[in-house]
Amino acid sequence: MVNLSQTEILPLHSPQAFAAAVERAAALLQAGEVVAVPTETVYGLAANALDPRAVAAIYAVKGRPARNPIIVHVASETMARACVADWPASAAALAHSFWPGPLTLVLPKAPHIPDVVTAGGPTVGVRWPRHPFMQALIQRCGFPLAAPSANLSNRVSPTTAAHVRHHLEGRIPLIVDGGPCPVGIESTVVALAGPSFRVLRPGIIHEASLAAVLGVESAPAAGPEDAQAPLASPGRLPRHYAPRAQVLIWKWADETDLRARLAQLNARPEQTYVLAHACVPQQAGWLEVSVAPHDAEAYARALYAELHRADARHARWLAVEQPPEDAPWQAIHDRLRRAAQQEKT
Repeated sequence: MVNLSQTEILPLHSPQAFAAAVERAAALLQAGEVVAVPTETVYGLAANALDPRAVAAIYAVKGRPARNPIIVHVASETMARACVADWPASAAALAHSFWPGPLTLVLPKAPHIPDVVTAGGPTVGVRWPRHPFMQALIQRCGFPLAAPSANLSNRVSPTTAAHVRHHLEGRIPLIVDGGPCPVGIESTVVALAGPSFRVLRPGIIHEASLAAVLGVESAPAAGPEDAQAPLASPGRLPRHYAPRAQVLIWKWADETDLRARLAQLNARPEQTYVLAHACVPQQAGWLEVSVAPHDAEAYARALYAELHRADARHARWLAVEQPPEDAPWQAIHDRLRRAAQQEKT
């Protein structure tokens, strides 16, 4: 194992730096180590998906629950097909339309995919990421990479190398710094069974777009999951993506209304980080007031950075003005709802 007294950080600011980072990351991965890498969605904590001990190290570094599966990242449709036991026409159609990109397909796993990757479940999620570094790294390694978000379990996903370093400095040998992630939230996860599909985790690729490609509506949502059984997909724990601050998702009429709502909780404005998008309070008297983008994709790119900033400011409360309700905002609502769940004691 590598001496973890200091985590190495490699940038991708030039073709030479890019090539050097690919070689260094590949060497560590081939040796069974875990490394933090940029993707277009969020930074991932990667290991050889075919090496059970390397994947187990991901769980150990993150403190990840054993029932929470890990997505397998590939560099081609051929590699994806090798990871699954069945590749229906629906998988081919979605891959053709959205890969490389932020879409994960959940299918029956191939026998050689280790159980630790799927949390002991019968299916595996596969994704072909769009980020050029991930594509080059997987091709250089010659094997798929298991890679959940590069943060401590249940905390806010990282969208910069600095976020990763805050969580994992000294726990891993290498962070590859590819700059801010251009999508900013995790991939859409879709379970496929024949021609039908079901969204297990919403993302920037909307349900309506998937339905348009497949020519069918999504299957009804499944009932509550067994609390002890393997999860069908990452991102399904009730509390997830959570900052240390208590997240409050509200609609407020004006600043007076917002202050009155906080007073009912004995929450103090000077300890409250406000993330607004339409009804923006004045700066005076608040820990910080941030104005969120009005476009759903831009909001997604900014969201986790805002949650990390609230933590960095030691906010006790994070008041988020409720985003719009229409389809492009579904993934935003999902992340905020899970972030707002109170931690069980």
